[in-house]
Amino acid sequence: MMIFKKAIPRRTFLRGAGATLALPLLEGMVPAFAAAPNAPLRLAVVYAPNGMIMDKWTPAGEGAAFDLPPILEPLTAFQDRFLVLSGLSQREAYARPSDVDKDFAPHERAGAGFLTGTHANRRGPLAPSVDQVAAQELGKQTQLASLELGLHNTDLVGQCEKGWSCAVLRTLSWRTPTTPLPTESRPRAVFERLFGDSSSTEPAERVARARKDQSLLDAVTEAANRLLTRVGPSDRVKIGEYLDAIRDVERRIQLAEEQSSRDLPVLTRPSGVPERFDEHAKLMFDLNLLAFQADLTRVTTFMMGREQSDRSFREIGISDAHHALTHHGGNPALIAKVIQINIFHSELFAYFLERMRATPDGDGSLLDHSMIMYGSGIGEGNGHNFTNLPILLAGEGGGQIKPGRHVRYAAEDTPISNLYLTLLGNLGLSLQTFGDSNGRLELPA
Repeated sequence: MMIFKKAIPRRTFLRGAGATLALPLLEGMVPAFAAAPNAPLRLAVVYAPNGMIMDKWTPAGEGAAFDLPPILEPLTAFQDRFLVLSGLSQREAYARPSDVDKDFAPHERAGAGFLTGTHANRRGPLAPSVDQVAAQELGKQTQLASLELGLHNTDLVGQCEKGWSCAVLRTLSWRTPTTPLPTESRPRAVFERLFGDSSSTEPAERVARARKDQSLLDAVTEAANRLLTRVGPSDRVKIGEYLDAIRDVERRIQLAEEQSSRDLPVLTRPSGVPERFDEHAKLMFDLNLLAFQADLTRVTTFMMGREQSDRSFREIGISDAHHALTHHGGNPALIAKVIQINIFHSELFAYFLERMRATPDGDGSLLDHSMIMYGSGIGEGNGHNFTNLPILLAGEGGGQIKPGRHVRYAAEDTPISNLYLTLLGNLGLSLQTFGDSNGRLELPA
């Protein structure tokens, strides 16, 4: 028997007028009789600022027998898909007597040190962040080395409180100790970075282009139709679902741009940011998912807020500033509001996990082939505690991690950098040390 099946190249793109669209992994990209390729492994960090109410975060019980506390209850459907890791710390965030700046800067050092494992100074951390160490290697195989997302003011220029660089509060990602990577909060800008820029950099012209309701998919329809004739039924379904997801994100961006521009006399501020925090977060999570699905990048960070964030959450009936609430002084009413905010963040993270679990990838889902860390660089915000951080690790890491456990590490003072060494090892990077690590963290496998 002769087989004439030809595989579609893995890096096949749909190209149209001014648009290029990457495709997810299809069955037609595998040669006849060839073994299915291993799905790439992704690393994502989702950050919640200002710490948690830890007794409402930490599960009762250990190992596989653990009950979810209130803050984690929104993640009930995924209890068998994540690890809760108690006892990890970033002691480098504490002030030292030898600090030349003599600053008490807990939030600055919490943010700058979270992914670097270093004791930051006013200019930034003393080493690159773990996501950028991973991106340096994984980025050789993707269009973008990494993607940095946020929901806050992402300007890194200048000095903020106490003369510290604004970057230490507004980004987690550092390519070098002196090169912070800005997060992006504008959905339109992220979309165009992933799938193609507009022809103009002028804000008014960019908004005008969006208002024409031009779809990226309109530009590649002819190429998509040709491809659909070359693939099998399952790939046609996968391509259709992928294009539908892109069109839905475009529609939501366009709607947000229309809403955000109604009261603007001059179209100079960034467009496309939904008015509601939860809508903004979900849109950015969907862009994160599309970047993974099309294998445009394998490394992302997503800040749901910057450290010391004073955002209020009127969507859930809280008009108080988040940071101020975390310094509750034991007031039960204020603590209850912080718990509400923590739960709200967990609900949005659950949305991301559901979207990742529902998206096919290779022989499983995107969630199966990812390591997604969720948590904060501060434990209990009232006292700026940097031991026993709230850390959760979702996904199976391509089969290298056995989730569905609550693991408590000794003395509640194990460097979180130990976890980063393990994650880097799972990604194929064999480092001996990272930050303040003193060994690799043992994860259930």
